[in-house]
Amino acid sequence: VQLQACGGGLVQTGGSLRLSCAASGRTFNIDAVGWFRQAPGKERKFVASIRWSGGSTYYADSMKGRFTVSRDNAKNTVYLQMNNVKPEDTAIYFCAVRERFGMRYEHWGQGTEVTVSS
Repeated sequence: VQLQACGGGLVQTGGSLRLSCAASGRTFNIDAVGWFRQAPGKERKFVASIRWSGGSTYYADSMKGRFTVSRDNAKNTVYLQMNNVKPEDTAIYFCAVRERFGMRYEHWGQGTEVTVSS
């Protein structure tokens, strides 16, 4: 599976941004797509995920209520809607795929950078 993330950019505090993650290749084997982020000088952290079939979603506690993950299976694309963004949301955002019967996210996109100005 190949992933292409886009949609990052510069946004003001309190603003919104929507990231996209387009999947190609063996998409029939996708179990879940996750969003992660890595702030400068920090470890990569889980943001949210969505099951490819059924659409169940999961969020890191700090993202609940502000971020929404969704998918469009016809377009093989997963979205991360970011609302009421804060400076601490500044990071490179990555999408990743966990395949069926997989235990971890194995396929990663190149990342898209989000900068929130105060």
